[in-house]
Amino acid sequence: MLTGKTVLLGVTGGIAAYKAAALASALGKLGAAVEVVMTEHATKFVAPLTFEQLTGRRVSVDTFDRRFEHQVGHIALARRADLVLIAPATANVCAKLAHGIADDMLTTTVLACRCPKLIAPAMNTAMYENPVTRDNLDTLRRYGWEVVEPASGRLACGDVGAGKLPEPETLVWHVLRTLAKPHDLAGRRVLVTAGATREPLDPVRFLSNRSTGKMGCALAKLAMLRGADVTLVAGALAVEPPPFVTVVRVETAAEMFDAVTSRAGEMDFVFKAAAVADYAPAEVADEKLKKSDGALTLPLARTRDILQYLGEHRRAGQVLCGFSMETEHLLENSRAKLEKKHLDLICANNVKVAGAGFGTDTNVVTLLTADGATELPLQSKDDAANAILDAARALAERR
Repeated sequence: MLTGKTVLLGVTGGIAAYKAAALASALGKLGAAVEVVMTEHATKFVAPLTFEQLTGRRVSVDTFDRRFEHQVGHIALARRADLVLIAPATANVCAKLAHGIADDMLTTTVLACRCPKLIAPAMNTAMYENPVTRDNLDTLRRYGWEVVEPASGRLACGDVGAGKLPEPETLVWHVLRTLAKPHDLAGRRVLVTAGATREPLDPVRFLSNRSTGKMGCALAKLAMLRGADVTLVAGALAVEPPPFVTVVRVETAAEMFDAVTSRAGEMDFVFKAAAVADYAPAEVADEKLKKSDGALTLPLARTRDILQYLGEHRRAGQVLCGFSMETEHLLENSRAKLEKKHLDLICANNVKVAGAGFGTDTNVVTLLTADGATELPLQSKDDAANAILDAARALAERR
């Protein structure tokens, strides 16, 4: 997701510098060219050779490093960078960057960068909570920096509180949100539903389906990476929701109906990827149902059709996308659903097709609109989500 991008990773002199090695490795695995710039103090915690082995590139420490030949080193690096990430950032370096002090290779390079900048402060809790440090971080925010809030826990000094460098995975997500995709959905509000609903029979059992929520979560993730403000209404999931989205947890079809319909009016795009129960037990037993020798009949009641309601009550300009999972007559059934429920777009797939069933990391989708159908190849659910978002955005632009 970062192929062709250059991340300038600044490492400063704190004990958390050891985490920066794993961070550099993770960014490289995503395709980024990682240029590491260290302060002199940082080299006391982690040897530059560690980063050189992980990135395949020389580490910069000395402002007058001659490896840049006839170029001005810090300017050459600054021009190359698509994003700056300082992790960990000591209180000292935060103060320097906030006030334009450029007295080493890292600070001079960053001062020359015009790209997006992230900073992850890591220090003792008292230092982090000191009003001077807080003012410096606020100053960086005013200058356009994104400050990644530190984690809380036991620090190397033995104190317990805020000041820990977040785990590399968290920092990678911040980089991806900034850099991975063009922000062509910035300023747009997106609602996605995902997962399976569970309809209780008694305090122990429920009726549900095989949905894992992977497709819905992929849509939420890709919309977030493309700059949208995303709300994910989630039933039962087999995967973790993506970061940087508002997650609303629900259990039953009735709860999902209320959660979706109460929010849909303010959304620009709605993607109904959840597998919502069409029927629920007509009565829920207060106690566990006991088995008997005979057959058991369960009377079921129809649940409210969320997609039908959205199609009949949506605001002008909103793009509404449904999903149609079929086992036969894919195009006919999906086209009928598109028209009956007043949808702009429907994503149809056949669970009997290899790679398109529940729980897979791939999907085979046909996109239907009023103008026709587009068959997509077998691809990852992330790639399918991207294609669905492209189609929805194209529909919005034509209005």
